[in-house]
Amino acid sequence: MKRALNKTLYIIAYGFWYLVALLPFPVLYLLSDGLYLLISRVVRYRHKVIWKNLKNSFPEKTDNELRLIERGFYHWFCDYIVETLKLITMSKEQLMKRMTFTGTEELNRILSEGKSAGVYLGHLGNWEWITSLPYWVDNALCCQLYHPLENEYFDRLFKYVRERQGALCIPMQESLRKIIQFGRNGKPLVVGYISDQTPFWWSIHHWIQFMNQETPVLTGAERIVKHTRQVFVYGDMTRTSRGHYNCEFRIIREETKGLPDYEITDLYFQELEKSIRRQPEIYLWSHNRWKRTRAYFEENFEEVDGKVRLKEGKK
Repeated sequence: MKRALNKTLYIIAYGFWYLVALLPFPVLYLLSDGLYLLISRVVRYRHKVIWKNLKNSFPEKTDNELRLIERGFYHWFCDYIVETLKLITMSKEQLMKRMTFTGTEELNRILSEGKSAGVYLGHLGNWEWITSLPYWVDNALCCQLYHPLENEYFDRLFKYVRERQGALCIPMQESLRKIIQFGRNGKPLVVGYISDQTPFWWSIHHWIQFMNQETPVLTGAERIVKHTRQVFVYGDMTRTSRGHYNCEFRIIREETKGLPDYEITDLYFQELEKSIRRQPEIYLWSHNRWKRTRAYFEENFEEVDGKVRLKEGKK
C-alpha cells in the first residue's frame, strides 16, 4: 500500500514539475516574485534561523544591513526554486548561456594529463545547474556526491534531473568505492563535493573558524581527494544577473597526496567564506549550519582510534 502511494505521489510530482518547467523564464520569475511575498512576508520561512546565522556571521553589520541581506536571500532562494524546477526541460544551449564556467582551460589541462579533479563547492548560487559541467570539459567523467532520499521514487526523480546533462550521482556511502571503480575505467574524473553541510555528531573530527563562528566540518571529501590523488580545485560561484551564474575554477593544490591532515578542508572554507562575503544573499542561510556546538560535543563525545563515540554514561 505504501509503495503504491509513493509511486502515485511520484507520478503527480513528476507531472507537476514537468508542466511548471515548460513555462518560460519570465513567467517563472513572476511566480518567484509571488513566492517571495508569501515566504518572506506571510510565512516568514525559517526567519529565526536565517536571522541568527546572519547576526553571528556579520557582527560588524547593522540590523538594516542584515535585513537587506535577508531580503536578498529570500529573493534569490525563490529564484533558486523555480530555476531548479526549470532544469528538467532546459536545453544544452539554455544551460550554457545561463550557467557559464571560467578556468576550464586549466581544468582541461589537468584532465588531459590523466589526472582527476576534486571540485569543492558550497551551497552558493545555483549548485543544481553545476550538473551542466559535462558540456564544458573534455574527455572526463563528471560526477557528484549526494545523499539519497528515503523515498525511492522521489530519489529517482531528483537523480534523473541531476543526471540529464551527463553528470553521474554517487551516493555518499558508496563514494570512495565508486570513485576508485570509475577511475579504473581509464577516464579521468571531475568529482563535485558540496562540503559545507553540518556533520552528524559521530562524523565530527575537525573544527574551524568559519563566518565568525566555531564550526564542525565534514572531512570525508578530503580523505577521498588525497586517497585518489585528485587535484584540489575550488569552484567560485557568482550570480552575474538574475538567472545567470558563473563558476570560476581555481586550482588550490595540484599535488594532494602528502598534504597535512585538514589542510584541504581549511583552505576550502577560507575560499568559501570569501565567496559568501562577496555575495552573501546567494548563500543558503536557512540551513541550521551551526546547530552543533563544541561545548556539547566535548561534554558528550570522545574520539577513540579515529572513531567518535558517546562517552560512558551519556545517552
